[in-house]
Amino acid sequence: MNVMRSKMIYSSAVLLAMIMGLGSRAFGERLPPFAASHLGDALWASMIYFACRVLFTRKPLWQSLLLSLCFSFGIEFSQLYQGEWINGLRTTRAGGLILGKGFLWIDLLRYTVGIVFSYALDRFCWPQKSNNDA
Repeated sequence: MNVMRSKMIYSSAVLLAMIMGLGSRAFGERLPPFAASHLGDALWASMIYFACRVLFTRKPLWQSLLLSLCFSFGIEFSQLYQGEWINGLRTTRAGGLILGKGFLWIDLLRYTVGIVFSYALDRFCWPQKSNNDA
């Protein structure tokens, strides 16, 4: 698959994950309680994985897996810091969506599930990729 086509597919996956994630927050009361509690964070992490694929299309998939886990965990651990300036950013809509509000251990599991699911989808749904992409 050529690089531009891959970037278009990954960009579409980023957009889809964003729409679904925002939808899971906006319509959470219509979802089963388990999905309403966990789906948004898993989709956020999925979006991060696919964004890594947009940026690093030529790199092996496992590098995007590790990079997106490190990024997501870094954002979550950054929530342990409650400085006035960053809390000010977190009160904005964009800041809250990107940086989160407060540290939760369960978020690390949600991120891991979202990223591993996205990696598996990427790895096994496009078999035309060569085996060295794994």
